[in-house]
Amino acid sequence: MEDKKKKILLIYPPSPVLNREDRCQQPTKELLVIPPLPPTDLMYLAAVAEDVGLEAKIVDYSQGGDFEKDLKEFQPDYLVVNVATPTFKSDLSSLTVAKEICPDVITIAKGAAFLTVAFDVMYFQKDLDLILFGEPEDTLREVLEGKDYSKILGLYYRDDLRAKFTGPRPYIDDLDKLPFPARHLVDNNIYRRPDNNKVQAVIKVSRGCPFHCFFCLATPVSGAKVRKRSAENIIEEIRECVEKYGITNFLFWSDIFNIDKEWVMDLCQKIIDSGLKITWSANTRADTADEEMAYKMYEAGCRLVSIGVESGSQDMLDKIGKRITLDDVRLTVKIFKKAGIRIYNYFVIGLPWEDEESVEDTIDFAIELDSDFISFYTATPLPGSKFYEYAKENGLINSDTSFSSAYFYPSVNTHHLSKERVFELHKKAIRRFYLRPTYIFRMLTRIRSFTEFKNYFKAGLGVLFRR
Repeated sequence: MEDKKKKILLIYPPSPVLNREDRCQQPTKELLVIPPLPPTDLMYLAAVAEDVGLEAKIVDYSQGGDFEKDLKEFQPDYLVVNVATPTFKSDLSSLTVAKEICPDVITIAKGAAFLTVAFDVMYFQKDLDLILFGEPEDTLREVLEGKDYSKILGLYYRDDLRAKFTGPRPYIDDLDKLPFPARHLVDNNIYRRPDNNKVQAVIKVSRGCPFHCFFCLATPVSGAKVRKRSAENIIEEIRECVEKYGITNFLFWSDIFNIDKEWVMDLCQKIIDSGLKITWSANTRADTADEEMAYKMYEAGCRLVSIGVESGSQDMLDKIGKRITLDDVRLTVKIFKKAGIRIYNYFVIGLPWEDEESVEDTIDFAIELDSDFISFYTATPLPGSKFYEYAKENGLINSDTSFSSAYFYPSVNTHHLSKERVFELHKKAIRRFYLRPTYIFRMLTRIRSFTEFKNYFKAGLGVLFRR
């Protein structure tokens, strides 16, 4: 008799909508122009599982669905749960639910939330069988292939009730060897751009960042070495999205997109040569772009770049090790504006040394740059970051510290400001930027459809009535 095909269920647990990419972990409802992103990490893992021979199912329960019903009907042999720091306890509770309904299911968790607490969680959470630590694709493959747990690097497991760790797994050097994300297992129509409401896919073009900024998890999660996919491999995935799913809008996800000019120029030229009519966005540092690159990006379909400015205070930038200057930012913004590419600047308010003056500097600098979109995040010392270690050492973290509203409501005081004051300044920054008459007029003149009007109107109400 032929063996029954094993099943794997991969989920974003029932929770508020949260972008669960390990670097960010952002609640989208409370942040104005951050759309929910598709579960691309789970799509990669599902593709690995299908490659091994399992039947895979992906559900993002933050977008709806009945977890208990799916467990009863699908009866998975494996359950993979993306666990995020802001929803840590509720995410883990889904493991208990799974064990109650499917006692024999092997429960597996992944996520940056385990950078500092994996052993503790394995000890206290008896419904958790395995933790994928580090890049998960090869680790999961070996688990599903039935390899002895003790011989699988990057794995936390339990042996005779004792939690064990097999040691870190080296990062994947050749990202081209990974299967394309299993987009056929997801309703792609859910995940749309916030401006024109068109379906948007995430293409992960590289991993790793050498800068290890104070508040960021990119380096702890993906390493300091930038590992880039080949242009040919990226375009093959784009072509699949266009031809199979009808998707022509993309977010090129990377920890740092434009650090290698030759690679960027080659990718852009190959997109142009492919004849694929797409639009895309990417992130950029404020000291790695030039006019030639910007114009080539525009020609290849880039219509928006996001820039991590972080602060309008040079002293603050120096303290967090950002290694950029305010003039670097001014020049980069000027370059991309000249090329016709819209700008989305990120700022962080509430870093440990923040005071009233530095916040005012940041707001003033944001207005001076006059970008198309902006996010003022409140500083969040997520476990695994340098900020987290600093906050612990300097008494900024205590028993009341919560990450449940990460990047929106402050998790910690600064040395000079209370959490409550940081939050008031955060709201002030958003209103001062977005409620300028010149900004409102410029955005209105760019609206090209009723859908865009509705989305901008909704965002405007969010600015006016922020709690």
